[in-house]
Amino acid sequence: MKRVVVVGAGLGGLSAACHLAGAGHQVTVVERHAHPGGRAGRLTRDGFSFDTGPTVLTMPDLVAEAFHAVGAEMDEHVRLRPLDPAYRANFADGSTIHVRHGREAMAAEIREQCGPGDEEAFHRFCAWLERLYQLEMPKFIARNYDHPWDLARPIQPAIALLKLRALGKLANAVKRYFRDERLQRLFSFQAMYAGLAPQEALAIFAVITYMDSVAGVYFPDGGIAAVPHAMAAAAEKAGVEFRYNAPVRQVLHDSDVRGVQLVDGETIEADAVVVNADLPGAYDLLPKLTLPRPLRSPEFSPSALVWHVGVRGLPPDDVAHHNIHFAAEWESSFRSLLRDGRMMPDPSVLVSVPSRTDPSLAPPGDSTLYVLEPVPNLAAGKVDWSRERDASRERLAARLETWGYPTDVVAEELVDPHDWARQGMGAGTPFSMSHRFFQSGPFRPSNLDRRVRGLVFVGTGTVPGVGVPMVLVSGKLAAERVNAL
Repeated sequence: MKRVVVVGAGLGGLSAACHLAGAGHQVTVVERHAHPGGRAGRLTRDGFSFDTGPTVLTMPDLVAEAFHAVGAEMDEHVRLRPLDPAYRANFADGSTIHVRHGREAMAAEIREQCGPGDEEAFHRFCAWLERLYQLEMPKFIARNYDHPWDLARPIQPAIALLKLRALGKLANAVKRYFRDERLQRLFSFQAMYAGLAPQEALAIFAVITYMDSVAGVYFPDGGIAAVPHAMAAAAEKAGVEFRYNAPVRQVLHDSDVRGVQLVDGETIEADAVVVNADLPGAYDLLPKLTLPRPLRSPEFSPSALVWHVGVRGLPPDDVAHHNIHFAAEWESSFRSLLRDGRMMPDPSVLVSVPSRTDPSLAPPGDSTLYVLEPVPNLAAGKVDWSRERDASRERLAARLETWGYPTDVVAEELVDPHDWARQGMGAGTPFSMSHRFFQSGPFRPSNLDRRVRGLVFVGTGTVPGVGVPMVLVSGKLAAERVNAL
């Protein structure tokens, strides 16, 4: 048994705490806020409740795995409902395609909207995605790397990846299956979660499409923030100690971890420290260490302008929980965002209406909206947010009205890249470093800093990467590192 301090009660830190406690360690979680959640937080205002971080939850089995680690059942702590449709995709030509829950239902939707040729292609596409996921998850995603050549050790999975044409471009891979351009967009936009355009992302990232559009999207009663609260409750019941309102000043170490010092001066001794702060900012807690090479000039993902809106009234009946409004422009918009560092001239926008699924998130007869537009990060962007902030809010409001959403605003919160930066997120993006090839797998910043024995990292900035499923896996990988000390 080791004494382990986990710094930060985000989803990665909570996953690590559950897996560490399940392995028999003495675990203390220190969190600067008054509650768990980290990036998956909650904002309550005038009777409206908003999820301030991720809004799309996939792969519930990974959530359940963290509960199982501490001998708990997920369903006893939080209820996840499958969303059907997972998305309502709206296109510039006025057409709509629903991403249905379950393969047969989605195949029927494609047959109706796109024809039998693309329906047949969907079944082949799902079979390819399934093979890709079954290969990638155990062999390349849910594993710790010590050297770059671990990618090809053992060699058989790497050969299988090549045979699946997974190192080509994602956009091209999707085009091989579907003739309808709408489906090409619908099954490749997920590359944006990895900070890349579909035209530049490798086909290996089709596993995100599998998680998102094939395995299904879920929503917890009480919103996404209910998940970290439930995980913390299960971990605490299993013996994990939680210290809230306890910001950390620094991690204490020489060649070995000694513990952490809180801002109030208290010292907590430990044999290992798992840091859930966002990389590279986590090194602010390690003033004796210089940044490792992968963190000295990282390439960050685009950021997001997020508008949390509480409005009077309900949306039309055809509005789903998640609604994607695809713009007419596609490749040129990505060039503006990713190459030129400018606002998309014709952006695609996500509008989520969580109160559609859980009416308790808004007063009776009202609605909670979450509106997201991709925008440049602060490192590569050329946007003057002192001018753009209010103008963007007005443009989003006009779009909501055009699309038929209620717009009588009662409560609101607008989050731009500077707000993300104030929360400690590098380059003002909640999506961390992009997943270009040399920032993925063994090339992504390690969850170990070998200069200090017992120092481990967890979260979006380390392996395996960005997204709720990946962060939950990162907690398990961090626990494996501690177990091996």
